[in-house]
Amino acid sequence: MSGLGFPLRREASLLTLTNDVVKSSAIEGQRFDPGEVRSSIARRLGLDSALRATVSREADGMVEMMLDATGEFSAPLDRERLFAWHASMFPGVRSGLRPIRVGAWRTVDSGPMRVVSGPVGRETVHFEAPGAEIVEREMEAFLFWFEYGSKIDPVLKSGIAQLWFLTIQPFEDGNGRIARALSDMALARADGMPERYYSLSSQIEAERKEYDDQLKRTQRGGLDITGWLEWFLGCLDGAIAAAETSLSRVLYKARLWERINEHPVNARQRLVINRMLEDDFTGFMNTSKYAAMAKCSRDTALRDGPAGHPALAVPGDIGAKPRRWTQHKLSFAWAGALKITPR
Repeated sequence: MSGLGFPLRREASLLTLTNDVVKSSAIEGQRFDPGEVRSSIARRLGLDSALRATVSREADGMVEMMLDATGEFSAPLDRERLFAWHASMFPGVRSGLRPIRVGAWRTVDSGPMRVVSGPVGRETVHFEAPGAEIVEREMEAFLFWFEYGSKIDPVLKSGIAQLWFLTIQPFEDGNGRIARALSDMALARADGMPERYYSLSSQIEAERKEYDDQLKRTQRGGLDITGWLEWFLGCLDGAIAAAETSLSRVLYKARLWERINEHPVNARQRLVINRMLEDDFTGFMNTSKYAAMAKCSRDTALRDGPAGHPALAVPGDIGAKPRRWTQHKLSFAWAGALKITPR
């Protein structure tokens, strides 16, 4: 990665952080728009503004927690820091429509913490966490181990920390997301730097069924967590392998912009091209969609299209009459050039 240069490393890190927040939340059934997450991260890191300015409080809070966990990985982990993470995740003091205790351990009043499945009235209990009356003691032991525990391999510590935290379930909600943030924090300590170019949460989300099955087996069993650690290390290996695809996209974008910037684009063209390069963009671009996205007239959209910029022309059209926007998609063509191809 050191050979890529600072701008590309920064873009790769931004992509990883975005995936971490989006996928870790998705595992718990919370869906964030990748654009708003990217915008929140970019703003907090002082990077160029992303396409969307509006960011939900929940997404912003999740970003704040992840940036603190990985960006300040060397800072001590204590209960006050965990409380601050939890409070940032639930700015409305609610989980969905349900009011919850925020920024504090769960209490006896919240009832037993269970992992269940099945229809209401016929639930199957897969796991019940320790009672609320011993959460304080359990978390004191966990925090001491996390900061001062035995000199265990830091990668294994990442896997153990996630499992241990998920077993205590110290909060009324948000335990899974915080557990994965702790895993990322331990990995950042192992790497000795805040920037990471692989997303463990993305791989966990991709292996969601096995993730749930491993948790159920391990939490119902004894003290032998070998099976969990074997799965965790395999998942981490998969995350690192998947990073090659993500990094290839970063390189693709960089080469693409090198070509486009030979004939600088205007602000509207830059906004739309960036949007088309986002992972969640689907379908094709046409005049109406361009006009809505760039907040301009259809005539302006036509002028901004292939006829208005040499780099937006289909390679076969060079030297011929440029085409107008019909329905187009971005595809990587010869020599790393940008190609707009009709459907």
